[in-house]
Amino acid sequence: MKYDGRFGKYGGVYAPELLMPAIEELEEGFYKFMEDEKFQKEYHKYLKEFAGRPTGLYYAENLSKKLGCKIYLKREDMLHTGAHKINNTIGQGLLAKYMGKTRLIAETGAGQHGIATAVIGAKLGMDVTVYMGSKDVERQKMNVFRMELSGAEVVPVDAGSRTLKDAINEAFRDWISNVENTHYLIGTTMGPHPYPTIVKYFQSVIGTEARKQILELEGKLPDTVIACVGGGSNAMGIFSGFVDDESVDLIGVEGGGKGADTDENASTITNGTDGILHGSLSKVLQTDDGQIIEASCVSAGLDYPGVGPEHAYLDSIGRAQYVSINNQEALDGFRTLCEVEGIIPALESSHAVAYAIKYAKQPENKGKTIIVNLSGRGDKDMNIVAKELGVKVD
Repeated sequence: MKYDGRFGKYGGVYAPELLMPAIEELEEGFYKFMEDEKFQKEYHKYLKEFAGRPTGLYYAENLSKKLGCKIYLKREDMLHTGAHKINNTIGQGLLAKYMGKTRLIAETGAGQHGIATAVIGAKLGMDVTVYMGSKDVERQKMNVFRMELSGAEVVPVDAGSRTLKDAINEAFRDWISNVENTHYLIGTTMGPHPYPTIVKYFQSVIGTEARKQILELEGKLPDTVIACVGGGSNAMGIFSGFVDDESVDLIGVEGGGKGADTDENASTITNGTDGILHGSLSKVLQTDDGQIIEASCVSAGLDYPGVGPEHAYLDSIGRAQYVSINNQEALDGFRTLCEVEGIIPALESSHAVAYAIKYAKQPENKGKTIIVNLSGRGDKDMNIVAKELGVKVD
């Protein structure tokens, strides 16, 4: 392979021998076509005309006045399919097409990556199979329907915790059996090299835009950038625009489940230890003897017991800080943004919003300029939120 895919000690390639030819083919194709003018022209055309880029950097005036800070929202929720996931699926879908693949497979938790894969499959004329934990299928029924409307086959996974981790396991099994015609379109910055690098590359458009926009609006860089972290693609996307600017604090917000006083959480960096999961070395929720501890979070998209290896690296060198927000705090953040700004965030993004509110209330942070990556919109989560808030919706 051209690179070992390491971020410090994290990352690497821990995959079955049967998959190594496909992984090497993918690495070769990625580095080849990223330099291909035709590929780049088609990719950026789809970002603009199909996905709806660039997205706005919105000054949340009401929330800013309430908190005494300047709060900007990077509006990934305004993209086609409702989240940042489309940036990556356009890129990887095109890459698969240029490599001669005819079928896409994907994993999904909250369903947004599954939808984004389904629509790019429809656009490019490729067959799509999406693996989804049966627990997530139940709580994200509308997203399942949306995937199926776009022609995808949605396969419920009943193994293990019946959530994202188990969907990934099944997707890898499928890929091993069908490598000749199939591309596994991983949705986040996890997995064996080159996936963390590929997903970061296609999501870096968020950070590139946000950096340019804040300089135009404020004439200076932000003090702080905040994003939610499950596997970590939206956070890595926006962090990439500011990681070389030491004056900008980077904060990743993980799911804290029911609260810090319980064992139910998805705070992998906060509570995890070094381990190998789904092809790379990173931080993992696990027992002392290496058994995976199931993550638990009100947001299906943060329900993952691992994290992208570059996030583990940024944490290890102190370049980014990772914190935890519990379910109730996320729901409060959801409601606050709805009531104050008239914007309905995804439950994943609500974790970032909730921490931004907590952060802005600290006296030492008054007056700071903060960018929150609003990674997705909350249409998909309305039934979950209504249930959690005790509101009956017919």
